[in-house]
Amino acid sequence: MSSTEALAQTIRAPEATLRGFAVAAFVALGVPADDAANAANTLIEADMRGVDSHGMARLDRFYVTPLESGLVNARPEWIVRAESPSTATIDADGGLGLSVGVRAMNLAIEKAREVGSGWVTVANSRHFGAAGVYATQALAHDMIGISMTNTGPIVLPAGGAEPRLGSNPIAVAAPTADGTPFIFDAATSVVSAGKFDTYHRQGKLAPEGWGLTDDLQPIRNPARGPGGRRILPLGSDLEHSSYKGYGLAMIVDILCGVLSGMGPGLAIAGSGVAGGYQSAHFFGAMRIDAFTDADGFKQSMSDYMAALRATPPLPDVESVLVPGDIEAETIEDRKRNGIPLYMDSVESLRSVAQRLNLRLDLG
Repeated sequence: MSSTEALAQTIRAPEATLRGFAVAAFVALGVPADDAANAANTLIEADMRGVDSHGMARLDRFYVTPLESGLVNARPEWIVRAESPSTATIDADGGLGLSVGVRAMNLAIEKAREVGSGWVTVANSRHFGAAGVYATQALAHDMIGISMTNTGPIVLPAGGAEPRLGSNPIAVAAPTADGTPFIFDAATSVVSAGKFDTYHRQGKLAPEGWGLTDDLQPIRNPARGPGGRRILPLGSDLEHSSYKGYGLAMIVDILCGVLSGMGPGLAIAGSGVAGGYQSAHFFGAMRIDAFTDADGFKQSMSDYMAALRATPPLPDVESVLVPGDIEAETIEDRKRNGIPLYMDSVESLRSVAQRLNLRLDLG
């Protein structure tokens, strides 16, 4: 078996095993129990929905290692810099983004419950994982949820040769009367940086159009090079309207970074350790019954999504889906069969267990 084939192999691990291990790892590093549980849940929720690039595979490199080095503050002091009945600006004191995001989204939901909508921008945080996890917190409250984050520069502006933007994802979630809720979660670049890591584990070449090498040629090797990557904005190139992804990434930078007073991704470039760089976030919650009848809205959403699914598909497409469908199918599979882990992720988790003197039984 080649090294590439070995890397592409997976094992399945129970959700409860991985969740318990993540909680134990965060607690061992000084994270309070509630924050550790929230952080672990953020990672597990990403894995359960099939966002493997933002789940337990990143536990060590993006969170444990920065906590060990002090680049992430295990016990941050939450500071409210500005506040109104519907808004707040938070300084996260270098805290773990995985738990900071949960707390900030909960604050947006509390404000929406009181006055109809809540908007929270967060400065001085760290990498917060999959944006969609936070947006979905609003669903149980009959609210529409919004979350986004900026990162250090890894994405080229439209027509540019040097990175000036982060992958800057946007997530929106809306409830339905039955079935799958609407959950949209996407980077404003062609792909997130984590997609390259997934392709590397699978032994696959990156498609042309995802990014460029340092000499501005299409990048095919998904392994991260010494100089990082130059990922292209959504649309890929000027001919295919890359200005759209460029503009969306700027919107994220404005709402997360500029509005919070921290500045855009250009102002918060990386510190040299993955996950340890500063990051800013933006969260929103809108109470549906502050706009219209909540039950009517949810039924309209269900009808709308059913009509889209009924669209005749192209000849080479099995069926038309809506955002949230694939995630719902993946959740059911992983509840039954466990979360798949590539072998490099397994070794990474075992390294964490050894360093922190924790038990990890993956079978």
